[in-house]
Amino acid sequence: MRLLITWFINAAALFALPYLMHSVSVDSIGTALIAALVLGLVNTLIRPLLLLLTLPVTFLTLGLFIFVINGLMFWGVAQIIGGFHVAGFGSAILAAVVYSIISWALSSLILDKK
Repeated sequence: MRLLITWFINAAALFALPYLMHSVSVDSIGTALIAALVLGLVNTLIRPLLLLLTLPVTFLTLGLFIFVINGLMFWGVAQIIGGFHVAGFGSAILAAVVYSIISWALSSLILDKK
């Protein structure tokens, strides 16, 4: 049940993102649900491999390269999912940060602290 709630929270954060950033657009709540699912799968399966492969660069940049990886994941999902658009790679980096903040805030308000 917690997994479904987290999925809906992430979809709500993704659906709210275009209201804060004009460079991101989500056509419908269904698109937001699909994009949140794909984004979660990509972050679970591909992101750890990319973090491992780019560990030297991440170390040299004192961890700032993780923002680039997050933006790459966000931009890649936007390229795959129809109805979910990001204007460019720079916008994807900023959108990934804002999306994470919204998702964290909603999760801390809704989910229990057990």
